[in-house]
Amino acid sequence: MYRYDEFDHAFVTERVEQFRDQVERRLSGELAEDAFKPLRLMNGVYLQLHAYMLRIAIPYGTLSSRQLRMLAHIARTYDRGYGHFTTRQNLQFNWPKLSDIPDALADLASVEMHALQTSGNCIRNVTADHFAGAAADEIADPRPYAEILRQWSSVHPEFSFLPRKFKIAVTGAESDRAAIQVHDIGLHVKKNDKGEIGFAVYVGGGQGRTPMIAKLIRDFLPEEDLLSYTTAIVRVYNLHGRRDNKYKARIKILVHETGTEELTRQVEAEFAALKDTELKLPEKDVQSISAYFAPPDLPERAEGWENLARWKKADSGFSRWVQQNVQPHKNPDYGMVTISLKPIGGIPGDASDAQMDAIADLAEEYAFDEIRVSHEQNLILPHVALADLEAVYRGLVAINLAEANAGLITDIIACPGLDYCALANARSIPLAQEISRRFGNAERQAEIGELKIKISGCINACGHHHVGHIGLLGVEKKGAELYQITLGGSGDEHTSIGEIIGRGFEPDRVTDAIETIVDTYLGLRLDQSENFLAAYRRVGPQPFKTALYGSAAEAA
Repeated sequence: MYRYDEFDHAFVTERVEQFRDQVERRLSGELAEDAFKPLRLMNGVYLQLHAYMLRIAIPYGTLSSRQLRMLAHIARTYDRGYGHFTTRQNLQFNWPKLSDIPDALADLASVEMHALQTSGNCIRNVTADHFAGAAADEIADPRPYAEILRQWSSVHPEFSFLPRKFKIAVTGAESDRAAIQVHDIGLHVKKNDKGEIGFAVYVGGGQGRTPMIAKLIRDFLPEEDLLSYTTAIVRVYNLHGRRDNKYKARIKILVHETGTEELTRQVEAEFAALKDTELKLPEKDVQSISAYFAPPDLPERAEGWENLARWKKADSGFSRWVQQNVQPHKNPDYGMVTISLKPIGGIPGDASDAQMDAIADLAEEYAFDEIRVSHEQNLILPHVALADLEAVYRGLVAINLAEANAGLITDIIACPGLDYCALANARSIPLAQEISRRFGNAERQAEIGELKIKISGCINACGHHHVGHIGLLGVEKKGAELYQITLGGSGDEHTSIGEIIGRGFEPDRVTDAIETIVDTYLGLRLDQSENFLAAYRRVGPQPFKTALYGSAAEAA
């Protein structure tokens, strides 16, 4: 993984001390909140319902054991003993005192971490496939390109005050595990007929108030043109993006109002003026950064196959966990382990300081000192020998994180919602917990199969409800919480926006509604191999509307 150079160390340290001075002036009364707000947002500090929140960047979702232990230390020292992993591959602390945040940032800097550009109208944390560098279907590791974009975008003088926040995601595999088509820019690493690396470029995706799927504007962009073309896109957006209405300020609105063809023309014209400038990527620089992401030296561990068969036969819980939470690695003696941060009845994405320390220990001993954060609010050990899976499983059982539910109905994405967020209209966490408990039986989850539920407490869609197979959006109606259900969304290579199924449900009726939807699916699927999304796409919404409302008229 990338290591800071002298510039990085000096820059981050200087920013910490600058913010320390700003906090001291705010606490003394010298700075009013209105003047302090843009300063704290530049350092990842939000003011939520009950306290300040600190959002920490985890670039392309990659952590070392040392860094995860530091996050545990900050949770223990400055917060209430836990952190919340988000759909942006970030970590949020919900209860720090403002006076303690500079010390927390200094501790982060000591392990090459920061909170810069985790908020504000700038280019946010660049995200990537959480299986990067390990997946069997990978064309190329996307993380070197995410790191190049991180360096280019950090405190970029031209792009620090964009019309609105700007998000970039990169995937390097056939399967899109980074949801690139619901980002402002999505990059799919690919090879052309000559075997050369390049990118399919998508622009104008996003969720929120007006969900849109990104448009493909370049089928193959040569590797050397990554920065010049990205600059051209952001420059066109910065020039023409709407600043008069924050609800229409994202690039997706610009693409929609300008038209894909005209926007592409403008981008290509800007690119033509930039492509042969200093933004052209030298091959030696790409190779230099790629060297940081070289895969670990994985020794042969063929004994794992025999051991694995024996352990699975002896322990049905372990067998379920391997089947659901361990994915094939490009090296057949290894697997990619998903650590579900969704224990039955738990809070999606939360991890305690003790759990973070324990996972850091497991990564150090069994996973080459590497942890990933997924946009689905789980943690990943990307390189685990099959021969070590039983030891890893026992370690996770001890900290209540061995739930065998990755990709199943209880692997729920949920934003913090009205329990924390000042923007929320409804609670997300209690609803996620109730649904999890209702469907917690392992056999029932297995029978249902792959089904992604995603919950947002407001229209901003931090819970990615638009691309949930079942999406839940909390709204406020006449002073009460109500939940709107969408069906058929997906954030993979076949991205789709979920359809609103009908009128909303009160909090105490939502879980029953989910059960009705699930039972309807089980009754109409062709066989157990047809998952919920495939069945929905085959039959459409009407059977579900009828089951929920009795008639189409009642659904209105």
